Amino acid sequence: MYLHKLTLSNFKNYRDADLAFSPKINCFVGNNGVGKTNLLDAIHYLSFCKSYFNPVDSQNIRHNGEFFAIHGFYDKNGNKEDKLSCIQRANHKKQFKLNKKEYGRLSDHIGLYPLVMISPYDRDLINEGSDIRRKYIDSVISQFDKVYLDCLIGYNKALVQRNTLLKDFYDRRYFDPSALDIWDEKLIELGHFIHGKRQDFIRDFTPLFLKYFELISGGMESVDIRYASQLSERDLDQLLAVSREKDRAVKHTTAGVHKDDLEFMIDGFPVKKFGSQGQQKSFVIAIKLAQFEYTRNRKGFKPILLFDDIFDKLDENRVEQLVELVSLDSFGQVFITDTQKRRIEHIFHRITIDHKIFEVMGGVVTEIPNNPVRP
Repeated sequence: MYLHKLTLSNFKNYRDADLAFSPKINCFVGNNGVGKTNLLDAIHYLSFCKSYFNPVDSQNIRHNGEFFAIHGFYDKNGNKEDKLSCIQRANHKKQFKLNKKEYGRLSDHIGLYPLVMISPYDRDLINEGSDIRRKYIDSVISQFDKVYLDCLIGYNKALVQRNTLLKDFYDRRYFDPSALDIWDEKLIELGHFIHGKRQDFIRDFTPLFLKYFELISGGMESVDIRYASQLSERDLDQLLAVSREKDRAVKHTTAGVHKDDLEFMIDGFPVKKFGSQGQQKSFVIAIKLAQFEYTRNRKGFKPILLFDDIFDKLDENRVEQLVELVSLDSFGQVFITDTQKRRIEHIFHRITIDHKIFEVMGGVVTEIPNNPVRP
């Protein structure tokens, strides 16, 4: 699967853009703030129906514009061309279409055109709260498991209802255990399913992560990913029963899979506290490359891979190592942003692979001819 054409109208800093891509590696080069990352975000929209960076769709409309439109043309497993369209008009519902047919539910699209994004913001996986890591697990599994996505949506709806009920009990100074039982049953049913799927994911994912971390770091450190869940110690029905009085006091549900977390370890200690910036960066890149292989194995074809400014603070040898890695047949179409045009040109002078380089300046994108680079 690859994206061979992208058309933008009024998206972020682009009035319009019409780009044709290589099926292998595509690089956007230019200074900071010129719109390189916005191009990756447009591609992300086409896979996930949303921005990687800004969840408020209307804020991605170009200044003084009335709408934005993103159109992508895909070749999927050699089949006929698929056209994906995302259109957001000011003060209107977002439209998302496949071959001109609008989706009833955006969740029906997730996973059909899988994509992995690697960004400097991914360090939040290590440094921010557990909700970021849960969302990461859920986003990966949901790309290939519609039942899991539906169960997750159902669990979160039941959780909102239970929390609303607990707050209502507190405010009105009464308690109806049977009303709480209804939502407990729903959380127990869906929570055990979600917990099992997350366990399976970590079991299959961790060996892939270990492989890529060793490739990136040279095997100098011992690393691990651990799944931390209350359900590993007790069934959810027991947890909810034990915590009921506490839940009444704090007015929200304190037990369940919405409290799950991932523990990232290096040499037996948390990466967040004891890992250097370089180790944390290597950790995150290894996670995302493992996600790529995991998704490819589950889907049966290669996702699109996006590298946003990932080479910042990496030496040129490490940059070239990563480019050589993603040039292998095991990887498919790759998009890269970088501020150093000459670095990218020299890398592709040494690595023979189909590629295109685009220069970005103030919302204008120009393809650079693949001329030989002088040493």
